[in-house]
Amino acid sequence: MKPIICLDGDGVLLDFHLAYRNAWHKAFGTLPALKDPDAYWPTDRWDVRWLDGEELRHFRSYFDHDFWRSVPAIIGAKEACKNISNAGYELVCVTALDEQFQEARLQNLRDHGFPIERVVTTASTIGDVSPKAEALRQLMPIAFVDDYLPYLRSIPESVHAALILRQPHGSPNVEEKFTKVHSRHNDLSEFADWWLRRLKS
Repeated sequence: MKPIICLDGDGVLLDFHLAYRNAWHKAFGTLPALKDPDAYWPTDRWDVRWLDGEELRHFRSYFDHDFWRSVPAIIGAKEACKNISNAGYELVCVTALDEQFQEARLQNLRDHGFPIERVVTTASTIGDVSPKAEALRQLMPIAFVDDYLPYLRSIPESVHAALILRQPHGSPNVEEKFTKVHSRHNDLSEFADWWLRRLKS
């Protein structure tokens, strides 16, 4: 069996920021302008208003099966995955997403050409233990790559925890005393290059 490396979906493989902008366009008929290119959250990145009540429910209705099948890939992520896969690893996407959209996420990755044939969905609730921890205990990968620090809380000690830092403004990826991070990278391409260099040294 090949050793497994688990990867998060949004923010690591797929560009949720662009998908959010496209969903806004479909819901309200306007394409939001860029407000802060270094913002971590899409509501800060794009020039959009705060939503609540019926308007928020209307917007959320666009986060449907078609939405999750059409999230754009992050530039360089597919190539990074191919390099890791060619080095002899199995890649599994472990993503905080409603189970009903699991197949949509897998099809989205296949459509982009990612060498990934397994998607595991988990809850997104944040607590002292990552909602992804149980999935990681079952898969027992050698590494897990995520762009959200709370999802690295209390994952198995044997798993290399790699944090993708990405945009810094408003980022939750600040130091936590009890959350172990083994390596930090700006994006998946940087992680892949670093990981594969380690194999050669």
